[in-house]
Amino acid sequence: MKGVVLAGGLGSRLSPLTRITNKHLLPVFNKPMIYYPIEALINAGIDDIMIVTGGNSAGDFLKLLRNGKDFGLKHLNYTYQEGEGGIADALSLVQHFADDGPVCVILGDNIIEGNIRAAADEYRAQGKGAKILLKKVPDPQRFGVPELDGSRVLNIEEKPSVPKSDLAVIGIYFYDATVFDVIKTLVPSGRGELEITDVNNHYIRRGEMTWNELDGWWTDAGTFDSLLLASNLVAKTGANNL
Repeated sequence: MKGVVLAGGLGSRLSPLTRITNKHLLPVFNKPMIYYPIEALINAGIDDIMIVTGGNSAGDFLKLLRNGKDFGLKHLNYTYQEGEGGIADALSLVQHFADDGPVCVILGDNIIEGNIRAAADEYRAQGKGAKILLKKVPDPQRFGVPELDGSRVLNIEEKPSVPKSDLAVIGIYFYDATVFDVIKTLVPSGRGELEITDVNNHYIRRGEMTWNELDGWWTDAGTFDSLLLASNLVAKTGANNL
């Protein structure tokens, strides 16, 4: 299984910090934000990793990460996303890298306390379809929210005004190679983007979606409040230390 870190976008919610750099290069406590999703993949036994980025600061990722030596990797792969096409559009750029195999996709601003090794191992055994990770949050209306029936996912609603649960779909996904065929069928949402929720709902309709609830804390780091929270949580717990 290969790993994909999505680190594009404008990071407009963190302006003016992001006027001169990519959001994922900002510090979270004592490390750049991009370090944490890379470490999460490595801790799950995934060492063939692609970074998807864009914008004017794309070259800074190469300066910072180089070939991944600081993480014990032999090499890192990079690709460039033009514009703001959304998460699914960014994922479509790695089809050649996936090479007909499964991928674990992490949004570059996702910070977790523990690791996803158990979920990755379960997905390897699953062999096809998709898996999402869920976490109880106080503000599910900010995220994609699943409707569950026991172990089954019935539907995911994006940023609902009246959430059907207090669970959020966090930005860590497992997909088989058919994800790229699914993305080709999508149409842009009202935001003009190809939505990852539409990808997930496609797998749900096929009956090929499973889920795990993440152990430990999780936060994104895409707003001033969540960036501060992430730094404080890492400082307190030492999350993702290799």
